[in-house]
Amino acid sequence: MMSLPFYQKSHQHYDLSYRNKDLRTTMSHYQQEKKRSAIYTHGSTAYSSRSSAAHRQESEASSQVSASSYQQQASQAYSLGATQYSGSEVSRKAASAYDYGYSHGLTDTSLLLEDYSSKLSPKIKRAKHSLLSGEEKENLASNYMVPIFSGRQVHVSGITDTEEERIKEAAAYIAQRNLLASEEGLMTSKQSTTSKQSKVSKQATSTFQQEETFEKKSRKVAVREKAEQLSLRKTLEETQAYHGKLNEDHLLHAPEFIIKPRSHTVWEKENVKIHCSVAGWPEPHLTWYKNQVPINVHANPGKYIIGSRYGMHTLEINECDFEDTAQYRASAMNVKGELSAYASVVVKRYKGEFDETRFHAGASTMPLSFAVTPYGYASKFDIHFDDKFDVSFGREGETMSLGCRVVITPEIKHFQPEVQWYRNGAPVSPSKWVQLYWSGDRATLTFSHLNKEDEGLYTIRVRMGEYYEQYSAYVFVRDADAEIEGAPAAPLDVMCLDANKDYIIISWKQPAVDGGSPILGYFIDKCEVGTDCWSQCNDTPVKFARFPVTGLIEGRSYIFRVRAVNEAGIGLPSRVSEPVAALDPAEKARLKSRPSAPWTGQIIVTEEEPTEGIVPGPPTDLSVTEATRSYVVLSWKPPGQRGHEGIMYFVEKCDAGTENWQRVNTELPVKSPRFALFDLAEGKSYCFRVRCSNSAGVGEPSEPTEVTVVGDKLDIPKAPGKIIPSRNTDTSVVVSWEESKDVTELVGYYIESSVVGSGKWEPCNNNPVKGSRFTCHGLATGQNYIFRVRAVNAAGLSEYSQDSEAIEVKAAIAAPSPPYDITCLESFRDSMVLGWKQPVKTGGAEITGYYVNYREVTDGIPGKWREANIKAVSDAAYKISELKENTVYQFQVAAMNIAGLGAPSAVSECFKCEEWTIAVPGPPHSLKYSEVRKNSLVLQWKPPVYSGRTPVTGYFVDLKETSAKDDQWRGLNKAAIQNKYLKVDGLKEGISYVFRVRAINQAGVGKPSDLAGPVVAETRPGTKEVVVNVDDDGVISLNFECDQMTPKSEFTWSKDYVSTEDSARLEVESKGNKTKLTFKDLGTDDLGIYSCDVTDTDGIASSYLIDEAEMKRLLALSQEHKFPTVPSKSELAVEILEKGQVRFWMQAEKLSGNAKVNYIFNEKEIFEGPKYKMHIDRNTGIIEMFMEKLQDEDEGTYTFQIQDGKATGHSTLVLIGDVYKELQKEAEFQRQEWIRKQGPHFAEYLSWEVTGECNVLLKCKVANIKKETHIVWYKDEREISVDEKHDFKDGICTLLITEFSKKDAGFYEVILKDDRGKDKSRLKLVDEAFKELMTEVCRKIALSATDLKIQSTAEGIRLYSFVTYYLDDLKVNWSHNGTDIKFTDRVKSGVTGEQIWLQINEPTPNDKGKYIMELFDGKTGHQKTVDLSGQAFDEAFAEFQRLKQAAIAEKNRARVLGGLPDVVTIQEGKALNLTCTVWGDPAPEVSWLKNEKPLVSDDHCNLRFESGKTAFFTISGVSTADSGKYGLVVKNKYGSETSDFTVSVFIPEEEARKAAAEPQKGNMKSK
Repeated sequence: MMSLPFYQKSHQHYDLSYRNKDLRTTMSHYQQEKKRSAIYTHGSTAYSSRSSAAHRQESEASSQVSASSYQQQASQAYSLGATQYSGSEVSRKAASAYDYGYSHGLTDTSLLLEDYSSKLSPKIKRAKHSLLSGEEKENLASNYMVPIFSGRQVHVSGITDTEEERIKEAAAYIAQRNLLASEEGLMTSKQSTTSKQSKVSKQATSTFQQEETFEKKSRKVAVREKAEQLSLRKTLEETQAYHGKLNEDHLLHAPEFIIKPRSHTVWEKENVKIHCSVAGWPEPHLTWYKNQVPINVHANPGKYIIGSRYGMHTLEINECDFEDTAQYRASAMNVKGELSAYASVVVKRYKGEFDETRFHAGASTMPLSFAVTPYGYASKFDIHFDDKFDVSFGREGETMSLGCRVVITPEIKHFQPEVQWYRNGAPVSPSKWVQLYWSGDRATLTFSHLNKEDEGLYTIRVRMGEYYEQYSAYVFVRDADAEIEGAPAAPLDVMCLDANKDYIIISWKQPAVDGGSPILGYFIDKCEVGTDCWSQCNDTPVKFARFPVTGLIEGRSYIFRVRAVNEAGIGLPSRVSEPVAALDPAEKARLKSRPSAPWTGQIIVTEEEPTEGIVPGPPTDLSVTEATRSYVVLSWKPPGQRGHEGIMYFVEKCDAGTENWQRVNTELPVKSPRFALFDLAEGKSYCFRVRCSNSAGVGEPSEPTEVTVVGDKLDIPKAPGKIIPSRNTDTSVVVSWEESKDVTELVGYYIESSVVGSGKWEPCNNNPVKGSRFTCHGLATGQNYIFRVRAVNAAGLSEYSQDSEAIEVKAAIAAPSPPYDITCLESFRDSMVLGWKQPVKTGGAEITGYYVNYREVTDGIPGKWREANIKAVSDAAYKISELKENTVYQFQVAAMNIAGLGAPSAVSECFKCEEWTIAVPGPPHSLKYSEVRKNSLVLQWKPPVYSGRTPVTGYFVDLKETSAKDDQWRGLNKAAIQNKYLKVDGLKEGISYVFRVRAINQAGVGKPSDLAGPVVAETRPGTKEVVVNVDDDGVISLNFECDQMTPKSEFTWSKDYVSTEDSARLEVESKGNKTKLTFKDLGTDDLGIYSCDVTDTDGIASSYLIDEAEMKRLLALSQEHKFPTVPSKSELAVEILEKGQVRFWMQAEKLSGNAKVNYIFNEKEIFEGPKYKMHIDRNTGIIEMFMEKLQDEDEGTYTFQIQDGKATGHSTLVLIGDVYKELQKEAEFQRQEWIRKQGPHFAEYLSWEVTGECNVLLKCKVANIKKETHIVWYKDEREISVDEKHDFKDGICTLLITEFSKKDAGFYEVILKDDRGKDKSRLKLVDEAFKELMTEVCRKIALSATDLKIQSTAEGIRLYSFVTYYLDDLKVNWSHNGTDIKFTDRVKSGVTGEQIWLQINEPTPNDKGKYIMELFDGKTGHQKTVDLSGQAFDEAFAEFQRLKQAAIAEKNRARVLGGLPDVVTIQEGKALNLTCTVWGDPAPEVSWLKNEKPLVSDDHCNLRFESGKTAFFTISGVSTADSGKYGLVVKNKYGSETSDFTVSVFIPEEEARKAAAEPQKGNMKSK
């Protein structure tokens, strides 16, 4: 079997994918249409059958019915089939009327359905001869007349949706075609025109007079007519049954405005009426609103009239006045939802009749002659957008909302603006994908399910009358995550370009993302509207972005989707196309211009003269409209000569240069003048021609096409050129390019970006854009990017353009914003000194200067502006000279950078030019704050220009919260400070503050400065501080790093906030985003605050304080760096290794590759050899020396000397005396241990453990064992036999001793041995070791004790607890209410088995209380507590009393102690004497029974009871009558008991027989 391509192996439909789920909303929209189509088909069948059967039935009755009458009755039957769908009362009337007319042969349609009667055409036309094909042509009669139908729509049911119209057109076309095809086999004689008109007249008056109609019918025709009648009846019954089962929910649909209300402008005192028409099922309820308030007709009788008639709703407003100017809303609602429509009413006044009292507040100042517009009385509206949506990024399948608040001034409450949304300049209409909302002040556009088709530039336009404003932002939609890794993204913009009966051409746009491998092609899927079953249209992927889909069913509607495929697999499907019907375009246009039968309330029938069949002529204008390597599309025009019947086409082809024509569509004729040919050889040349055919025959062929070479005629575009990026914002770049040359059918361009050096490209747009310029958003600020572009058309995507030059993402340079807060710092007779604050926005570049303008103000009227300076000033202060004394001036300041001059500031307040003579100083100026942190900042200022009569001696700084009142200023310094800076501490994080400064001299405190701030106390993310550093040469420096610098930023160092640029003691070095200030010789002259500011940033700064203590620390660190030592992590140490080797080692902090070590022993250097092994690990800094063993001559001092560059270090270890001997002993022991471990040995020696069951477990861990290794246990040198063989799998050997006690004390030993050697381990369990073990055993036993429980007995109350088992070593103490119990005969304690108990005999109330049982294990006491009081005591005491009484009763109960046998066998005539002892207190009463009946003493049977203890039973001379069961009954007040015995009397001669019988046993019964 031939292997399938990989894309077919991995192919799967996406019927249940997320896209298809979203499509189900669309599917449900068309679900009811499928059911309707079935009904329409029934209607068509009913019409056809009724037309044929009714005519034949009337012919048999010799009724003379005209063709028009016949057609009208057929139309009525047809209308029945079409209207049965609605399920309304009219439909039921129509059905019943039809049934009556059919059964009685009525032909007057006016009697059937009066409301929907049809009007016949006044002119009757003869139907021309029509030719059919196939089976219809075989049974065609020679004089067959085809009725030509036309009709007009007399009732519209509210169908306005374009998708529903498509389905209706398709259903209408199929119904009419079936109707034409079913009328066969009729032959009627021609009648005169006069005769026909008279028949129509008679039929209209219902006279039922019929003229003769002659018909020639064969037996075959008659049988067929009968079969059609039966078929018609069956169809009607099935249709009625279907409607009976029809679910009404499928008919429900939301309200929809067929006619929306229209706005009106009227004069006062006039009436106005607003109309609208609404469709929906169930019938919607409509409510009218005025300015969102429901209209109450009863509140103002006669003012409003609300009407509703025949689906038309009206609102009439009588005698309109100005208050009726408003927005009116019609709200329609049913169970499926609510829909509103709006209309505005503007009431105008005649000029000269202005009533000022009726105007709204603020409008009375307007002149009477202003123009009245539909949007109020304002001459101009100011429309402002607030809270605007920004550039947005979404992903396919997500939801997104765009919105902004609209502020309109002046506000006119009666009117609402017109809000329009656009995408790429095209209006956006509400749909299932997009919803538009307007709340009165906020406009919102919501995407319920984003697709790449939604990507684009969105614009909101708000219009008020002739004025409008708009705002735009781009929306980017990223691809959804692929279900298969590496699969391509979904195509987009799937459209149906050409729809015909036979095929539909589908087009789409290729995706920007191919998944990492080239796209091999596309699969096209189709789905019939009303179903959710998708089927694939092509078996092999197509690369061309257009494809003709064939195999469609004529008249049905379809939706389509496209999926891309590459080597990884098939990607997600695209958004589905709009529904399209498989119809001939000409027929579709005819249906649009004139509604057809299934959708009209009537059918007008005409008839034309039949003509002879005409063979159609050749088609014209045959051409190849599209040619690709996969298919060729032909198009032509129908012939002019074709008769009145439908024609079909046959397409023929031949190889170029030959005349060997082959018919392409032999099996399936073409019905529309277009055809797609597949399976043509790529690269081969062909010619094509077309023939027409009908029932008269096949016509001549058309002119052949020119030679067509199979292949893609549309070339892939060439790559764009000259990619030029330019700065835009901090996150976007504008990319421009030269468009592709000689490109045909350009779809657009895809732009991609890549971070320089990453090698990873990302799409900037997922919807192709046209033009040669695009703004790429979503880029990382400060990163360098390169860009590339490629073009796309239906043939594919072009090659990538060359990469652009790299560009850094940052905002483009702009002019600065205006300065602000202009103030007068000093005034003279003819000059003034101004100060101002720097612009908030510098425009991305350093401010290079300021320009000042001024003007005179005379009597409040300002003059012309004049320039104060020709050359820009650099400071935020300037002295303006040559002014006039005592003249008032106003000023303006504009800032400048390299981008140009910014906008001027707001006009300052008026300042008078006059000599200042006040004694106190002027205000300080140029306040600025820096080093803002969450609880501190630094405030700086410049001294006042005017110092007063005496010099300035200090400053006061005040602050307050920004929102606080002016009386809440508080000073930060009690005494004046001389510095022109202050670090403000103690701020609250997140609080906004403002500051001011006042200068002081001997005369007093001057005016406060302008405010600095507001500023929020917060530490911004990424804030860095100045760091002090001392390098290896001992050089001290301050270092600062800034990650937010701009190309124009510079570092500025200052000491005590005075620039250090000219300092000879400091050296500054800056490189990139780092700067370093180096102290040449740090001393007392260098004490102070060192700060670093970064220019052209948002106030980034930091400082470092060097005081006397910090200076001493830095100098000491510098000295240490100049003369370094090798730091040690650990000093020289010694350790014994496994085999008894000796290791001397130390570890340095860090060693370089040049580090050297000298090893010294007793002041002599030793070297590596047989005795010493040395090793240095420079990575870890570990220095080692190894010796195999220690001898007596190795006692002494060991030293490691380190030399690493200029750094030195050493470490010494002294090993003499006892220390050395212990080390030598340990080394020998380790050597022996290593030898021991070569055979079986103990990894862990013998130890004990007490288990949870209080047993003792002796255990040890063994190692290096094998199968032959044996283990033997000993106690006191006697071998212990172990039942189980030891298993060494886990390396643990155990010996379990249960119920451990003193007898188990002793010496335990375990021995391991095999051929490699042996090892042993001993455990001493005597004396203290035994006591320790017993203590642990007792502790475990004590812990196993259960809670104390209460038990009542006949003697008293018992408290008890159970333990695992009991040992005498476990001490038990009982206490009552905190006092130890003294044991007596009444209160006893003991142990029974595992039960420890306390017995309280004959308890009394004194025994109530809390009892504690303490178990002492030798070290610790363990307590168990029980509360014997209250209810617990009462219940126990009651149970004790009951048991006590029961014991007494049992003790004194009457009972038989003995003496009576179970069976007595005696010979007849003998005497029987029995004696029995009884007991009871009081003495019992005695009675006898025989065979369960009382027995009385007499002469024969003597019964006696003596002394209350002995009972006698005597029978003298027994006989057989004495045989039986006897019983002795004793009883007293405590109870009774019965003792039974059996007496058997025998005759001697029968002794042998009776001896075989078993004696019966007596039973003892007690009560």
